[in-house]
This record gives sequence, C-alpha cells and structure tokens, in this order.
Amino acid sequence: MDNKIILTIGRQFGSGGREIGQKLAKELGIGYYDKQLMALAAKESGLSEEFFEKADERASSGLAYAFTMGYSYMGLFPPYADVLSNDRLFLYQSDTIRNLAEKGSCVIVGRCADYILRDDPDCLSFFIHNNKENRIQRIIESQGLTVEQAEELMLKTDKSRAAYYNYYTNKEWGVASTYNFSIDVSVLGVDETVAFIKSFVERKMNKRPPHFG
Repeated sequence: MDNKIILTIGRQFGSGGREIGQKLAKELGIGYYDKQLMALAAKESGLSEEFFEKADERASSGLAYAFTMGYSYMGLFPPYADVLSNDRLFLYQSDTIRNLAEKGSCVIVGRCADYILRDDPDCLSFFIHNNKENRIQRIIESQGLTVEQAEELMLKTDKSRAAYYNYYTNKEWGVASTYNFSIDVSVLGVDETVAFIKSFVERKMNKRPPHFG
C-alpha cells in the first residue's frame, strides 16, 4: 500500500475479530499484531514477557481504592504497588503500539489501541461483534468446551475486556460511537466482513492525499 493505514480492532470474545484481523492484514499486505505486542513491549521495556501476559487486557481494579485510602502514587505499599505495576505495563505497551503505528501500516487487535492512537490521522477503528449462538459455537470449536463452559468463558472474557478498556480509556467498550465502525459479523460472515472492511479501507485511502516524505 502506498499510504500508511493503521486498523485497530476491538472484539467480543468468540466474535471472529482475531480471524478477521489476520485475514485483513494478509489481504492488505500489512503487519498484524495481537499477543505479539506483549513480546515487543517486554523487549522494549527490558521487562519479562510474563509480566505483560499476566496483565494482558486486565484492569487495575484497586487503584481508585488505594487513592481513597490516602496513599500517594509513590508511597503505595503491597498490594497497591502491584496495582500500579499494571498501569506501568499499560504505558509500556502503549509506547510499543505508538512505535508500531509510526513505522508503517498494520492491524492491531485489542489492547485499547484505538484509544492510544485516537489522534493518529492514519488510524481507523473497528469493533467486531456477533450473535450469541455463533460466538458460543466458535468458542466450543476452538476451546473444546461444553455449551455451558463456552458461555461462561464468553461472559467472563467480555466482562474483563470491558473493565480493562473502560478503566484505561474513560470510554465505553463495545459502544458504536466509540469506534469508526461497528460490525455484526453474523450479517455477512467472516470472509465477506473482511471483504467489506477492505473495501471501506480502500475507499478511505483513495480519498486521502498521499504522504510525502
């Protein structure tokens, strides 16, 4: 692609968002980043990747409570110090996302990338959702779970992602107005949704003047 484009994808668990992101990146011939972000953030920060894996898309639940108890940012004691470490990891990961966006076109899944890159004119944000039946079936097939287990995991993961996103962005996860485009995969299916987004991106690119170095 001649012009740079950054696509961020938020997604319900089991919606097909990750698959759509991977296929989009392949169709457009650009980079794809999901869990790879943790390895990159670890490398750039000099910290263990394990720290990022444990904090991945999980909010620091006790931070506000720590402040109400009268602790200052630098004067927190365990377990509140662990809370702040999650926030520090988020900042490291945010730097990694900005660095990737600066280097070239790519697709970034999750990790509040749409919010982190909200001021980047090259960025388009998408949220992928799907109906409950399709999501449960996808989870059963990918995880080998029962219907009940799949539904429980679906609800738990969505709740965790929403808490993480809402905590770090002060916006609302999954609400259409938060993103440039919110898409129900059940309408067209995964492959047609990929084609639809690709067409949308290409139309956007054609309306934009080229970058000059």
